Amino acid sequence: MESEELRVGGCRVQCSGPRAGREVLLVHGGPGAPGSLGAVARGLEDRFRVIEPWQRGSGSVALGVARHVEDLLRVVSECCRSARPTLIGHSWGAMLALAAAAERPERIGRLVLVGCGTFDEPSRALFRAQVAARSRALGIDLDGDPAQDEDARFRRQARLVDRLYAFDALDDQGTWTLDAPLDAPGSRETWADMLRLQADGTYPAAFGGIRAPVLMLHGREDPHPGPAVRDSLRPLLPQLEYRELPKCGHSPWLERQARAPFFKELRSYLAGPAFG
Repeated sequence: MESEELRVGGCRVQCSGPRAGREVLLVHGGPGAPGSLGAVARGLEDRFRVIEPWQRGSGSVALGVARHVEDLLRVVSECCRSARPTLIGHSWGAMLALAAAAERPERIGRLVLVGCGTFDEPSRALFRAQVAARSRALGIDLDGDPAQDEDARFRRQARLVDRLYAFDALDDQGTWTLDAPLDAPGSRETWADMLRLQADGTYPAAFGGIRAPVLMLHGREDPHPGPAVRDSLRPLLPQLEYRELPKCGHSPWLERQARAPFFKELRSYLAGPAFG
């Protein structure tokens, strides 16, 4: 097994696993959660060549979806041997993977969407209702102190969201890599741009040009409404397969009862016939 760290444009890229293994590229969530798929990389790197870019952070120019798509496609071009690697995206990363596949469908093989985010207001209303109900039940205040530093609020919310989004989380696991840089402005800017692109009709309409196989893996207890997201995508992606994981929240690899079934489903899918 070989590991290396690269720098591609504005992205730090972790590569691990056998060089001759089938390539899978992990697209983390957030926006602004670099390193959050590290445990997924470790669960795949015995057999697959895993490429894990950390998305660029904010700077003098506001971050947007197009910049992230450009970065991701550059990683595909410079770090992947295969013409069409598989993308595995989590949460926001699933949305970014779809956007990249829509931009360059000939460069992307299979897509795996884990805990995919929402693409319309009705789905977001269901999500907000679930989060509000769980917050009341657990006595969690996501807003916190408005006078607190933005990055500190972001860190606090991330820890609380871990609890809200989970079903039966493993005690020794966490979503965030401790040495990962936090970037609250980048998260805010990127998500605002995604909402803008949904409002102007760009997404999800652009996904109609994707012909690659698409697998959606979704926890049954994830507050992101899996069936609603699936139904918003199916008219554009009739090839989409939907598999729901019982006793599972938003991050299946962190779930006590769903971790093993998740990796079994994922590894079986990745080992299937290559596309393209």
